[in-house]
Amino acid sequence: MDEIRPISVDGLRQRYGDFEAVAGISFEVAAGELFALLGTNGAGKTTTLETLEGHRPARHGTVRVLGRDPYRERRAVRPEIGVMLQDGGFFPDLTAAETVDRFRGFTPAPRPRGEALELVGLAEQADVRVRQLSGGQKRRLDLALALLGRPRVLFLDEPTTGMDPEARRATWRIVRDLVAAGTTVLLTTHYLEEAEHLADRLAIMHGGRIETTGTVAEVVAGHGDRISFQVPERFRVAELPALRGAGADITVDAGRAVASYTVTEAGLQGGLYELLRWADEHRVELRGLQARSASLEDVFLRTSAGARATEGTETEGTETEGARTGAETAAALEGASR
Repeated sequence: MDEIRPISVDGLRQRYGDFEAVAGISFEVAAGELFALLGTNGAGKTTTLETLEGHRPARHGTVRVLGRDPYRERRAVRPEIGVMLQDGGFFPDLTAAETVDRFRGFTPAPRPRGEALELVGLAEQADVRVRQLSGGQKRRLDLALALLGRPRVLFLDEPTTGMDPEARRATWRIVRDLVAAGTTVLLTTHYLEEAEHLADRLAIMHGGRIETTGTVAEVVAGHGDRISFQVPERFRVAELPALRGAGADITVDAGRAVASYTVTEAGLQGGLYELLRWADEHRVELRGLQARSASLEDVFLRTSAGARATEGTETEGTETEGARTGAETAAALEGASR
């Protein structure tokens, strides 16, 4: 008998009138796994989460949480899941402790109030009214409420928005501990570093579809190493070298033209060797030289609508500004963006 996956989505489609928000996506999440669902605003992430949480039925396809339909079998599914929404909607005049107590009344076999607040680092704020909590503290209170019932499946929708770096990393530790203890987590986040740190696997959505999925290493593989530097003022863009056949994309940073290469064939070492040999032959200093492997951000930007628009602008700049020097190119591209 096949093992029941805690989360299973098969051919899900959802519409709002004539707009198809989710256009036939499929994925599964195993027990004790953290799966990150990434995408720009409007990609379909929140609609997918709302369907899995049981707030709306699947228009087409099937979704299952712990082997059950979360909408039609909500009474059986709800005690087994925890949900952290983007905005929890607290009563502002209640204290953090009173808020936890109120929600404990709706939760079967809840954690003790002190344990719930301690878990998310709010023990010292127990008697503080919600309206006096910072944005990050309110998010941690949201997390405490989502964890009250010791859920088998946890849905986290932008869990660290508004948190300072220290609180964000503390929240990551909480989430990692939950996953290590066997909790299945579905995460949406705009912090790509968060997905890189936490996700066992991830999917990037765009336009209601999953564009790529896999582990972080699998998703990043094949997207090339990156080499960038400021274009020397006396050089024209057309005079820059091609690194193993890769041409330069030109952008502007702080008023300076920057050449960026994606090296997919020879890798970082081969591309750097060619670039440094060219610089030595032309006796030029490469200011701002950076070399790094591809990142999740690179992949994300290339699969988003904004990235495609940016790439179109950069390509146009590369083609039309080739006869200008680095300084002239920067001025032209900066002026065109205004």
